[in-house]
Parts: sequence; C-alpha cells; structure tokens
Amino acid sequence: MTAGATHDYSLRDIAARYGGEIVGNPDTRVHQVATLDHGGPGTIAFLANERYLSQLKTTRAAAVIVGASARDATALPRIVCDNPYLYFARVATLLNPEPAPQPGVHATAVVDAGAKLGSGVEIGPHVIVGAGAVIGDGCVIGAGCYVGEETHIGTASRLFPHVTIYHRCVIGARVRLHSGVIIGADGFGLAPDADRWFKIPQIGRVVIGDDVEIGAGTTVDRGAIEDTVIEEGVKLDNLIMIAHNVRIGAHTAIAACAGVAGSARVGRYCRIGGSSGIAGHITLADHVEISAHTIITRSIDKAGTYTGAYPFEANREWRKNAAQLRHLNELAQRLRALENLCGSRDRSGS
Repeated sequence: MTAGATHDYSLRDIAARYGGEIVGNPDTRVHQVATLDHGGPGTIAFLANERYLSQLKTTRAAAVIVGASARDATALPRIVCDNPYLYFARVATLLNPEPAPQPGVHATAVVDAGAKLGSGVEIGPHVIVGAGAVIGDGCVIGAGCYVGEETHIGTASRLFPHVTIYHRCVIGARVRLHSGVIIGADGFGLAPDADRWFKIPQIGRVVIGDDVEIGAGTTVDRGAIEDTVIEEGVKLDNLIMIAHNVRIGAHTAIAACAGVAGSARVGRYCRIGGSSGIAGHITLADHVEISAHTIITRSIDKAGTYTGAYPFEANREWRKNAAQLRHLNELAQRLRALENLCGSRDRSGS
C-alpha cells in the first residue's frame, strides 16, 4: 500500500459518499490517488483538463474520475461527475486521513497552571503554553510551538511544529497553521521623532475565523489599536505578510510571497496571485482577482480581474523599453502640446 494510505475503498463506496455515475466495475478497489501519468494498480487518477486526454488513454491507474465530456474516452472503471478536480480532492482526503490527536502533554512541554486544555488535546515536545491560554477540544499543538498568554484556540485546530502565537490572539475552530507561522507580532508602527523613530505600542490582537489555513513562514501582525482580522475560510499560502489592522474577507485565497500593507481591506471570495502587493489603507471589493506580480495602489470597487505585470522579454529589448518608460510623462506632455497646436490651427482655419 502506498505510504500514507490506511484504507481502500470500492468505487461503489466512494460514489455512495460523494455521488457521481459509476461506469464499469463498481467493485474496483483503490487505496491511493495518483496522476494519470504515474497511476498504477490500486490507484485512482483524474482528468480535469482535456489537454491531458492522451494520458487518459495510456494511464495504468485502476480507475479514473472524469467529467461528462470524457465519459466514453476510456474503458477503465470510472466515476463521472460535474467537477473532477473537486471530486479528486475529496477522494484524496478520504484516502489520506489526517492522523488523529494523541491526547496528552509531552514531558518536555511547559504548560502554565493557569492555562486550560480541552479534552483530547495533544501537546508535543518543547511546547510552551502561557498563562490564561485556552486550547479547545481535539487540538494538536506540534513540537516547539509557543502559545502566548490569554490566547484562545478553537476546537480541532492543528499547529504544526514551531508555530508562534503571541499573547491575546484568537484562533478559530479547525484552523491549520503550518510550520514557521507567526501570529500577533508587532505591526510596523513608528512615528518620526526628529532624526529617529519612536515605536508605537501595538495593542490590538489578531482574530482568525474558523476553517482558515495559513502556510509555512507566513506572518500576520497584530493591530495597532484595533484588531487584524482573518475571516472564516481564508486560505493563505506560504511566505505571505499580512500587516497590522488588515482585514481579509471570508473565503479569500492568497498565493505565496504576496504582501498586504497596513489597514488594507480585502473583500470576500477574492483571489490574490503570487508575489502581488496591496498598498495600505485601500479597499478591494468582493470577488476581485489579482494576477500574479501585480501591485495594487488604489481601491477597487468592482468585482473582476486586474493585472499590472510588465511582460518579460529579452533583456536587450526590455532595457530599451524601460528607457522609454522613464520618458513617458515627457512624451505625453509633448503629445498634448501637439494636440493643442493642431486644435488651434483648426479653429483659426490655417
């Protein structure tokens, strides 16, 4: 059996859970998911994009998940459904269940006497849990994590190794924080004082809703006065920076290496591409999609896709075009002057 798999299921079992039409032998059993290209005995693959149709014809997987348009494109046992990629995700989850918590506190952990642990909580090696912290039922706190004073973590949440949560933060239920995540560090609040900076105390919190997942190395700063808020269902990739007093609307997804500056408001169901930047104190409407490497410097009040990336090209040509861009304002002024001159001549009849 493939590493990580613990059960096998028949197509009949799977369709009973998730629906879909079975074509072929419903008793075909699978124990792991695979790509079409690398499928083998006991695996189930999927076709979500018809450009991979040739791989469907050659795959050695035991069964496949396909859409209606590919229903008759293979003789393999198959499940036909409306959304093969989503169906695959559900099957992958079924075949690869997350390890259950192993309740107990490791001997090397330090849990303050004033902290409260729910039932079935797993506290790993070298964890520190501060005074007044509350950890809900069924949580897993991985090795080397730090949970600050008066922080609350909701039921069935999982902190992977070396997550740091500062004091007074609130983490919802079923939240997943991957290794290296830092929640509640000070925001970048500084006031100029002659020839130096005066640090502004950051007294807000970070409040994270239910069913949020935050990728490795991502940081979410606490609010300066009010809270930084990540609403329910948000998905943040690795190496993202969320600054103080930002609000991320429910079910928004942000790809790796993006940054959101202080006091920005990102709407619900937005999609932010990798390495994008959102300036501070602006607002994005719901259902906004930002392409990768795009910098947003003003508010967006209508749903839609917005792109600002400069296309790549051969370096020699890029340097020539970049040189012209430096003079764009000068060229625009000259063009307006020519338009005004032509307009004056037309009005004078000359």
